[in-house]
Parts: sequence; C-alpha cells; structure tokens
Amino acid sequence: MFAAVIPVKNEAKSLEQVVFNLTANFLDLIIPVLNGCTDNSLSILEESNCPILAPLCFNEPLGIDIPRAVGALVARNLNVEGVIFVDGDMTGANSAVIGQLLSAVRQKGVDLALTDCYPPYNYHHLSPQASCLLAIRRKLNSNLGLLNSIGSATPCHGPHAVSGHLLRMMEPADFAVPPMLLAKAAYGGMIIGLGAELPHMMLGSPIRSGDHAQRIVETIIGDCLAALQMKDGKPGSRYLTGREYIGYHAQRRFDLLNAFASGVITGDCF
Repeated sequence: MFAAVIPVKNEAKSLEQVVFNLTANFLDLIIPVLNGCTDNSLSILEESNCPILAPLCFNEPLGIDIPRAVGALVARNLNVEGVIFVDGDMTGANSAVIGQLLSAVRQKGVDLALTDCYPPYNYHHLSPQASCLLAIRRKLNSNLGLLNSIGSATPCHGPHAVSGHLLRMMEPADFAVPPMLLAKAAYGGMIIGLGAELPHMMLGSPIRSGDHAQRIVETIIGDCLAALQMKDGKPGSRYLTGREYIGYHAQRRFDLLNAFASGVITGDCF
C-alpha cells in the first residue's frame, strides 16, 4: 500500500487540483490533514467523491509541519510501503512529478526522495532572503555528505516521498522538523536522492505576505541549525551569531501530536 498525506490549512481553492494530481498515480489512500481550517476545505473533499480519501480534521491549529507528522503516524500504523507528502496548495506538483517521486521509492529503492526546487539554472536573481536560506540548506546538506547528490533540496520545500522503512525508523516528531528528518535519515544510512525537479515558482503555492515569508525563512533556518547541531538524535541550538531563529517553530503543537499518538484526541473523519 502506498499513501499520500496532504497538510491542509484553508486551501479550498487548490485542494481539488492537488487531490486530482495524486489520484492519477495509483495510490491506495490519500490522507488530508485539515489543520484548523476556517474555509470550505472539508466540503471540497466531501464533494470530490474520491473513494480513497481518509481525511483527519483538527479544529485547533496544529502549527507548521505537525499535520505532516500526524499523517506520517497514521501511515506508519497502517504499515504502508511508502508515503508521498504534498501540501494542499502545491498545484504545480502535477501527476508527472508525483509519479517520479513515487517511482524513486517504489522502483529505485530510495528511502527519501526529494524535489529540487532550486536547480542550478534557477539560482539567478535570487533575493537576499532566498540566498541566505539556500546557503544554510546547502551547509546542512554538505555537512551530511549530500551536497553533490541533492544540492539544496530539503523535505521542507516541495513534495517528497519516503519509504516504509524510513517511516518505521523515524519518530513522528521528526516529520514535524523536516531538516531533522533529513539529518536523521542520513546518519541512519538511508538512501536519499532527488526524485524530481520543480522550480520554486512552478510549485503553485500562492505568494505570501512579507512578514509570513520572513517567518517561514526563519523557521527553516532555525530547523537547519537545530539539525546541524543535533546531538543524540535531539535538535540542537537554533542560534547563529547571537541570534535565535524561531519563526513559526514556537507554534508547532507537539503536545497535540503526542495526544493524537496516544489516542487522547482523534481527528474527526467523514
């Protein structure tokens, strides 16, 4: 069984297309994780009449990346052979890209198949913000011995797929801090590679406000720093040159993830 996980936060406009792109690739199960949605995302799923949809609905916002961890936990409990993660706004992740990522896991034995959203020809005219972010991503990948094979690719940017083996070896919380997932997979000797190429501007994600974009950048930088300074499998410091990079990290509801894992709370499904 192969499954897909779709983190969803008020993405009714794009959700139908994302589901359609996934259904063209012979998946057995699609798990949308609705994360404090206040729009009609659930109605879109109900009206899709897709027989392999198994949504989870959380009224309280889970915070960035926690929905991915929730989906990973459900998939692991189902003992799936692999999972593909696609955000609910990534309409540019078409069926061909999805198929390439799945093929990397299914046919090529890759444990973590990433999407290259900044191929070398796409490095021109980057903003200072993007250049800073890519620099820290490349530093982490270099430290992991992966720079030559995956460049600046990371599971926090673009669709990606994982094997059932990786799913079982990682803790659910690892999926909530994607650079930590990458680092632990590398240190665990798992096979990591590029499965697809999709430049950032073609992902389909809407342009966000300046403040939101900055906080996303700070979140990822902090996550990469935590992975670079990981010790005994635990995140390290998020400080760099005297500054702590928090971003949205403080809003990650690990308590709700733990409550879901222990059965204290459940996501309402239709």
